[in-house]
Amino acid sequence: MNHEVIVTCALTGAGDTTRRSPHVPVSPAQIAESAIEAANAGAAVVHIHVREPETGAPSRDVALYREAVRLVKESGVDVVVNLTAGMGGDLVIDAEDPLKPVDGTDLVNAHDRLPHVEELLPDICTLDCGSLNFGEGNQLYVSTPDMLRTGAKRIQELGVKPELEIFDTGNLWFATKMVEEGLIDPPPLFQLCMGIPYGAPPDPGLLQAMVHLLPEGAQWASFAIGRDQMPWVAQSVLLGGHVRVGLEDNLYLARGVKATNGQLVERAVDIVQKLGANIATPGQAREILGLKERANA
Repeated sequence: MNHEVIVTCALTGAGDTTRRSPHVPVSPAQIAESAIEAANAGAAVVHIHVREPETGAPSRDVALYREAVRLVKESGVDVVVNLTAGMGGDLVIDAEDPLKPVDGTDLVNAHDRLPHVEELLPDICTLDCGSLNFGEGNQLYVSTPDMLRTGAKRIQELGVKPELEIFDTGNLWFATKMVEEGLIDPPPLFQLCMGIPYGAPPDPGLLQAMVHLLPEGAQWASFAIGRDQMPWVAQSVLLGGHVRVGLEDNLYLARGVKATNGQLVERAVDIVQKLGANIATPGQAREILGLKERANA
């Protein structure tokens, strides 16, 4: 069991959730406000995607990241900033002509997924550690071994901690190989992502098996989507890990009750504390994860 638990709140994600809940933040100001709410509720880390303010569509616009991060830092609230670097991996193919990308494709090389990381130098950025069939239809997420090595090397040069996003056991195998190759500075940070079609299913036995495959000295967290989000808080803590909640992964506090990010964090904090563990402060999270000192402005 983990007795010093880091809570991450994934604020908005890139999914088509804005029409399903009024609480999903869209604009940089809303995202920053939600980050502050989550931090005040007990989250040591906030995981940030940005969206086009007019449409709610997912975005890679550096200006939107710049504004959201500025507002969080200027608030004076202490929180570890984790920016997604997974955008730019979406490939949607034509069923009749698989070499032809169609609407919905946003596929760029490893370096072009990182301009906001290069400018803003967050504490953490994500690195999605493999390709997968993303749900039904003809959408794939593309992250090849060469792309991953290139991205990992650049992130290492920037002094940013990569959060290794693991969607299946093969992702874990390759991420561990990058650790062995020296592309990931110690301690490596893994996020075990469960329940996303069609990656690893939300099975407690599978989570335990994946934990056993982690390299020695690794720090890790895990989450599951939808109704499995809160049970996964307990699963993760009991197996020795940290936790993630938030509207990126789940919109509900209970059946029919739409949640805010702050409410989801409060629920996670309650579960962790009832298990007898402590909630890590942002300062403690930085120490646990070996994060570099960053200016707060």
